[in-house]
Amino acid sequence: METKTNQLTNKDIDSLLLLLKVRFEQNKHRHPGIIWEDVSKRLLKHPEKLWSLQKMDESGGEPDVLEIDKKAEAYQFFDCSSETPKGRRSLCYDKKALAERKEHKPKGSAKEMAAAMGIQLLNEEQYRLLQSLEPVDLKTSSWIQTPDSVRELGGALFCDRRYDQVFVYHNGAISYYAARGFRGVLTF
Repeated sequence: METKTNQLTNKDIDSLLLLLKVRFEQNKHRHPGIIWEDVSKRLLKHPEKLWSLQKMDESGGEPDVLEIDKKAEAYQFFDCSSETPKGRRSLCYDKKALAERKEHKPKGSAKEMAAAMGIQLLNEEQYRLLQSLEPVDLKTSSWIQTPDSVRELGGALFCDRRYDQVFVYHNGAISYYAARGFRGVLTF
């Protein structure tokens, strides 16, 4: 069966939904009051979101529902892997930073990779929400959405958890490290 770009086969959809349901059931502390059947019904109405969730999972993100965006009346899947997803590390912050990097360029940028997957980088509030549910990024760090005022000056923000505290740091947006990647959020 031929599939269009950004679409999954029926078999892939069934496999992904089963995987997400198992993860949902095993991590009830992440989503009190949310019912899986409601989530799965909504997912089936938005097949393009299933493709994004597949990409999140394939790159090591272990996506799971964390909350309902009450303003948008939408579910939000976050990357819940214990460390920043392995398939999304060694990236500078954005396309501009990648273009500015003259030597030893990384393989890409966090913002462009997220956009290609149909997701967004977590913002600081979302990152702290995830950390309030379970400790993550104990050995790695994750780029987060950066205010324009910081980015215009060449910087970008990232977070991690050390000494049982969540820290927000800054770095040059052109920097990249083997232990830094990004966590994403999919809202639908």
